[in-house]
Amino acid sequence: MRIVKPTWLIHPGEKKEHEIYSCHVSPDGQRLVTGAGDGYVRIWSTDAIYNVTDTKYDKPRQLASMSYHSGTIHAVRFSPGGKFLASGADDRIVCIYNHDPSPPPQATFGSSESPPVENWRLFRRLIGHDNDVQDIGWSYDGTIVVSVGLDSKVVVWSGFTFEKLKTITSHSSHVKGVTFDPANKYFATASDDRSIKIFRFTSPGQNTTATDCVSNFILESTITAPFVSSPLTTYFRRCSWGPDGAHIAAANAVNGPVSAIAIIERGTWGGETTLIGHEAPVEVCAFSPRLYSHYKVGEPLAPGAHDQHTTVIACGGADKSLSIWTTSSPRPLVVAADVVNKSITDIAWSPAGDALFVSSADGTVIVVGFEPGELGYAKDTTENDRSLSKFGTSRKGMGFPETTDAVLLEEMSKAGERKDVEGRMGALMGDASQPATNGTVTTVNGTHDNKANGASASTIVNGDGAAAKADKDQEKLERLKNRVEITKDGKKRIKPLLISSSGGAESSLPQTRLVNANATATTADDAPKSILDLSKPFDGLPKGGIQALLLGTKRKFGEMEGEEEGYTQKVIDAASQNGRVPLVEHAADGLVPAQVRPPKLGQEQTPEWIRPAVLNPSLTTAQVRLSVPRIRTHVVAGYDHSGNPTDVSNDTLRQRADYVFEARNPPAASLTGRAQDREPCRICLLRKNQPMWQDFLPRNVLLVTGNEDFWAAADETGSIFLWTPFGRRLNSAIIMEAQPVILECYDSWLLCINAVGMCYVWNVKTMSSPHPPVSVAPVLDAAIYSLAAHPTGAPAITNARLNSEGRIIITLSNGEGYAYAPQMYCWQRLSEVWWAVGSQYWNTTDSGVVDVMSAKRKDGGKVNPAAGVMPWMERRTTTETLLRGRAYFLQRLIKVLLSREGYESFESSVSIAHLENRIAAALMLGSKDEFKLYLLMYAKRLGAEGLRLKAEELLRTLIGGIVEQDDPSAHSLAAKKNVIEGRNWEDESGLVCGWERKDLLRDVVMLLGKHRDMQRVTVPYARYLGVLDRADEGNEHVDADAMAS
Repeated sequence: MRIVKPTWLIHPGEKKEHEIYSCHVSPDGQRLVTGAGDGYVRIWSTDAIYNVTDTKYDKPRQLASMSYHSGTIHAVRFSPGGKFLASGADDRIVCIYNHDPSPPPQATFGSSESPPVENWRLFRRLIGHDNDVQDIGWSYDGTIVVSVGLDSKVVVWSGFTFEKLKTITSHSSHVKGVTFDPANKYFATASDDRSIKIFRFTSPGQNTTATDCVSNFILESTITAPFVSSPLTTYFRRCSWGPDGAHIAAANAVNGPVSAIAIIERGTWGGETTLIGHEAPVEVCAFSPRLYSHYKVGEPLAPGAHDQHTTVIACGGADKSLSIWTTSSPRPLVVAADVVNKSITDIAWSPAGDALFVSSADGTVIVVGFEPGELGYAKDTTENDRSLSKFGTSRKGMGFPETTDAVLLEEMSKAGERKDVEGRMGALMGDASQPATNGTVTTVNGTHDNKANGASASTIVNGDGAAAKADKDQEKLERLKNRVEITKDGKKRIKPLLISSSGGAESSLPQTRLVNANATATTADDAPKSILDLSKPFDGLPKGGIQALLLGTKRKFGEMEGEEEGYTQKVIDAASQNGRVPLVEHAADGLVPAQVRPPKLGQEQTPEWIRPAVLNPSLTTAQVRLSVPRIRTHVVAGYDHSGNPTDVSNDTLRQRADYVFEARNPPAASLTGRAQDREPCRICLLRKNQPMWQDFLPRNVLLVTGNEDFWAAADETGSIFLWTPFGRRLNSAIIMEAQPVILECYDSWLLCINAVGMCYVWNVKTMSSPHPPVSVAPVLDAAIYSLAAHPTGAPAITNARLNSEGRIIITLSNGEGYAYAPQMYCWQRLSEVWWAVGSQYWNTTDSGVVDVMSAKRKDGGKVNPAAGVMPWMERRTTTETLLRGRAYFLQRLIKVLLSREGYESFESSVSIAHLENRIAAALMLGSKDEFKLYLLMYAKRLGAEGLRLKAEELLRTLIGGIVEQDDPSAHSLAAKKNVIEGRNWEDESGLVCGWERKDLLRDVVMLLGKHRDMQRVTVPYARYLGVLDRADEGNEHVDADAMAS
C-alpha cells in the first residue's frame, strides 16, 4: 500500500486552500470530481493523479471546473453511466451537469482558472430543499436521484427528466447520508434523529410523474439500535451498501461508549455487528465496488477449499484516521492514523477497486494505492451480478448488436414504440382525426386498417398525402385561433390546455383495446352493444352465496363387547407404532381390529348395514351438501327484448319487461285433507302482460330460467322440465338425485347444480351433454377435509354461470374462481387472492377488458366473442377479499416476505406467473382478444426481465404449429383424443385461440426485438417471418406494443 498526496489537487483560496467536502470517481475511472467550500466543482484526470511522481508527465491535470453554486458544495456524484454529474450545496440547490462532446468554451478573460479540457454544461437546477443539501445518491440503473439535507427531507428526482417525484419527510432531524442498494430494490438514509431508514422502491419509467409515485418509495424499516447514543456533532453520516447487496456499513454508530461502524444485515435489518477501531466518530464509510477472492483468477483451489468472496470497506472520520476492513477478518487490515490534518469528509474507490481517494477538511485529497493481492484478488464484475441475482435483479449492460439485422430489428421495435407514444400524444393534443377511444387499429401483414364505430376510415392514395397533411395543418391552425381570448388588461393569449398527468405516463399494468359498454354513449343503431360472455341470473343467490357443507369419510372406532370405552382405539394406536400399518375392518358400528375367520363357502349374504349403497351412490357417498332454496309461493323471472334478466319485483317493472316467466305454487293446505294430495303448480309465460301459454306440474317448483331458445323449471323432487318458446315440451322430465340449488341458462345451454354438489350441463338444441356430471367438491377444498371425522363448513358459492361454449364458471366467497375444462375433465382455478396481493398486474378497475364484444353486426353476422371471464372473476376476487378485508393477514404475510432474504424476486415471479395463468385461462376458455392482450403483455415482461430461456421457449411454441413436427408421438390418436382445435400450443391447424400463429409470432418478435440480450434469439425468427426484408421497403408497421402497454 502506498499513499500519495498531490500538492496541486486543491481548491485554492486567497489565504488557504478551501475545505474539500466530497469526491467521487467516474464509472470509467478516468475522472475524479471534487466539491469544496469555494463553490467550485472541479474534475481531475485520474491518469495525472496516478502519475503524480512522473516528472515527464505533461498531460492536463484539471479537466473542467464549474461554478454554479453560491455556497459550499457538500456532495458530488457521477451518474452510473457517467453522462451526468450531480452536485449539492448549502444554497439548497442540486445542479445536474452533462458531458458535452463538443469543444469546451474558452476561459474567461482575466480568470486564474486553467483552460478547460472537457465541456461540462449545466443541464438542470433542482429546487426542492429548504436547507443545506448534505448528500446525493444515484440508483444503480440511473432512473432516480435522491438528495438529502438539513431540512430533514429526502427528495426523489427522476433520472430521466429530473422532475421531482416525491418528497419524503420520515426523518425528524437533519439527514446527512444516503446510499443505494446495488440490487436496485432499496435505498437507505442516515439522520441525526439517530436512525437509518430503509425505503423500498420500484424503478420509475421515462414518463413517470409524481402522481404515479404515490405508492412508490415506501418506508420498509427503521434501524435505531446502533445509534441510540451516537453524537450529533458530525458533519456527515455517509453510509455505504456492499457490492453483493448483503450489508450496509453505517457511520457514526456506537458500541457502548466507543465509536464504531455498524454493519446492518439485509432482510433482517439488524445491526448487531460493529467494527471498532476509531477514537472519534466515523463520518464516512465506503465499500469497494468489487468482490475479492483469496485466489487469483484461474488459480486451482486447494483440496476441500471453497472460494468465498469477500468485501472490503474503508472508513474515516473526525480522528483523521483511515481504516480498511475485510469480511474475512474480524480485525482491520490497516489503520492509518493522522493521514490528514483535519477530519475525513468523503471516500471514493476506483472502479477496479485498486485505488482509494480520500478528501479532507484540510483542503487536500490523498490517494491510496494497493498492490495486487493486498486486499485480495478482484473478481470479475459478473460475480457481482451473480451475487445480486439472488435478490431478484440483473445489472447486465445493454450489450452490442451482433449483426446488422439485430440493429434493424431494434430500430423497428423502437419505431413502433415511438409511433404509439406519438399517437397517444397526438390524440391528447387534438391532432388525431378521430377519437382514439372509438376505434381500434389493427395491423395485418404490414398494413394498417383503421376502424371506428364499425366503419372503415378513409385512406390516402395516389399522392393525396401532402394535400391531406396541409388540410390537417389548416384545421389545427383554426383550432388554435379559436382558442385566442382577450384578458382583462386587453392582451391576447391562448387558452391553456389542461393535459392530464396520467395521459403521458405508460402504465406497467394491463391496458386493453376492448370496448367498454358502460363507457360508450352509442346506441344500438350506431354500434353493436358490448356484453359479458356469461349468463346473467334473474334471481340472485342469497346474501353470502349458497352455503356448503363437506362431509368427511373417516369412520369412528367401533366398541367391542365386554371391553372398556376407547379400547379399540388404544389397540389400533398400539399396533401403529414403529411405522406399522394396522389391519382394520369396517363393521356396522365403525372400525375394529381385523379378526382371523375361517373361509366361507358359497354365496354370502349382503350385510344389512351396507344395503343403502345399492342406491344412487351420490346420495350415500357424496361429500357435499348445499343449501336448498325454500319453496316460494310465486317464482317469477323477467327478461327484456335482448334476453337479459330484468327486475319484475312490482307491477310497474313487470309492465316494462318483454317476457315474464312465472310459476305459482299452491298453498300448503290440501283440498282432500291428505298431505300428498296437493294442487298442481301453474306455469305461465307472458309477453307484454299477455299470456302466451300455460302448463301445470304436480310438484312445487323451486327454480325457473329461460331465454329466447327455451324455458326451464326445476321442482322439489329434482325433476327438470323444458319447453320451447311457444310452450311445447321438449322432452320427458330430467330426473336428478337431489333437489336443484342453481338453475342457469345461456343461449342453448342449461346448467343445474343440485344439493349434493353435482353439476349437469345440457345443450337443449342437440339434447346432449358436453361431459358427464361433475361434482363441485374439488373446488370447495374437499381434498383437505375428505378424511375429517365431522362435517366441515366450506366456502359459499357466490356465482355459478355459463359461457357461450357451455363452460361452468363458479366463484366462491373466499375470492377464488373456477372453470370446468371438459377437454381435460377437471376443474381449473383461474383467479385467487394470491394473485391479488402478489402480482403487479392485478388491475381490474381501470381496464376496458371487463366487457366483451358479443353482439351482431348490421348484416346479421356474429362478432367473435372476447369472453371477459378473467376480468369478471378478478373483480369478484377483489370484492370478496380485498374490499371486505378477508385478505388482510395474507397481505401482511406478503409484505414480510418481500423484506426477507431469498424473496427479493418474489413480486416479479408472482407477476409473471399471474400472466402465465391468464394466458392459459384465456386459451382454455377461447377468449380470443384477451389471449392476445395477455400474451403480448407477457412477452413485454420477459424482455424487460431478460428471461431469455422463457422467451425462446415462447417463440418456439408459437412456431410449433407452423412447421412440421418430427415427433411421432405428437400425431398419435391417444394424444389427439378430446382435443379442441386451436386450443393448445401444439395444434397443427396454424391457429391458436383464433389467431394466426405467424401474426402472434411477428408481434412477439417485434416486442422482444429492442432488447439486445434477446436479439440472438429473436433475429432468426424475424428472418423466418420476412420482417427484416419488408423493413427495407418501409412497409412494416406493428402496433403490438400499443396493445401491451
